[in-house]
Amino acid sequence: DLVRSRGLGDVYKRQMLYNSFQFLWLLPLILVAYYFLPILFVPLKISKTIVANRLLLIVSYALYMQWNPAYALILLGITAETYLFALWIGNTVGQWRRKFLLISCGIGLALLPLLVFKYYNFITSSFASLFGWGELPGLNWAIPVGISFFTFQAVGYLFDVYFQRIRPEYNWWDYMLFVSFFPQILSGPISKASSLLPQIKGERTFDPVETVQGLKQILWGLFLKVVMADRVGLYVDSIFDNYIYNSGASCLLASIFYTFQIYGDFAGYSLIAIGVGRLMGFNLINNFRRPYLAVSITDFWHRWHISLSIWLKDYVYIPLGGNRCSKMRNYWNIFVTFLISGIWHGANWTFVVWGILHGVFQIIEKALGLQYSQVKGIVRVGRMTITFLLVNFAWIIFRMPSIADGWNVTAKIFTDLISPLSLSSKTDMLLSFSSILMVILVDCVTEFVPQDRLQIVGRHAAVRWSVYIFLLCAILLCGVFDAGQFIYVSF
Repeated sequence: DLVRSRGLGDVYKRQMLYNSFQFLWLLPLILVAYYFLPILFVPLKISKTIVANRLLLIVSYALYMQWNPAYALILLGITAETYLFALWIGNTVGQWRRKFLLISCGIGLALLPLLVFKYYNFITSSFASLFGWGELPGLNWAIPVGISFFTFQAVGYLFDVYFQRIRPEYNWWDYMLFVSFFPQILSGPISKASSLLPQIKGERTFDPVETVQGLKQILWGLFLKVVMADRVGLYVDSIFDNYIYNSGASCLLASIFYTFQIYGDFAGYSLIAIGVGRLMGFNLINNFRRPYLAVSITDFWHRWHISLSIWLKDYVYIPLGGNRCSKMRNYWNIFVTFLISGIWHGANWTFVVWGILHGVFQIIEKALGLQYSQVKGIVRVGRMTITFLLVNFAWIIFRMPSIADGWNVTAKIFTDLISPLSLSSKTDMLLSFSSILMVILVDCVTEFVPQDRLQIVGRHAAVRWSVYIFLLCAILLCGVFDAGQFIYVSF
């Protein structure tokens, strides 16, 4: 329903997703081919790395084309354009005006498909409403899946070449794989060229330790997605899609459930993507670090969607001047950065307001000196609670189809809390609360218990396997496997 409310229809159902049974049987086949096919080419004196990379490239494009083969041309076009402009910029020495013109043109062309596919209807409808024009013709196209993620990854590469942080990549096939690497193309994490390209070029061998760690991440990611996120999502959709007929107490519970739904959904995807990459010898950036234990909105963005936060910091905030300027200019830089963050998330005013709220929250924190996270005891608990409530409030705006709907839900929460609470079946509610409590427990243990103590407990095979079996049984018995796409796929 969320994806439908953004005008994307049911197109994502044709895309292979990590919470599908298709993924469970296809991944082992990919891994077997990935490790054994290069061996067959040894007599031909062809590098194992080259064979493995070509296989990953074919798999990446084949999986992407499952959704809509035509939109693989968009992926290929952005890849080719940024590849050529990076070479052009890299070979332009000592001519800063020409380099600036090239980077401007390169970024503009790379962002053009994103603007056309994702924002054309939003821009035209906004102007029509503002100036009282009639309804302008829309494109009515589905958004190419993952376009925001692979576009930002390619644009980040162009910036790095321009600022001479890296050399331009001359190997076309390696660069193609960098942009289209299948574990992360749908919803990130957004990798930097300086991190991922050397791994693509390096030799990768089967590592039992890394394989075990990758499987653990996949298992926990699936739990976050199908047991917690999709289970609580059933209640969220039933309340928010009919909020007019539900009480303020029900809307409050739905808002808290949605806060955990979007965390489990996106963090679950990221963990599975990182785990799949790990199975193949890749080390992708960790995208989440227990965000709801943050003590400020600033701290929250050091923990939530970390790869996007780094991208915005390196390519928007710092080029604007960062904090090496006057206070007012610094506040403006924060505001613009999170305005762009909101726009990146979707073509709707709700996302714009959501980004502005997070920017304003951080400006207030900085003005009051509350952006620092070194607090303890009851002060930490208090600030964690306030931060969670602010984030939760912003998620309401983010979730609803319009600002008016978001405001109405918020108003109901503050004015109608004494009305009866609408609950779904006892089983669904029990599973929903139990899964949330388990995720909170795991995050708190990871955050507050020293790692050496956790390692001592983890050395006991009985403890480890009990946890693995419990999670696997919970996924198979309590998971919701018909929820379709991940929320962030639509962004």
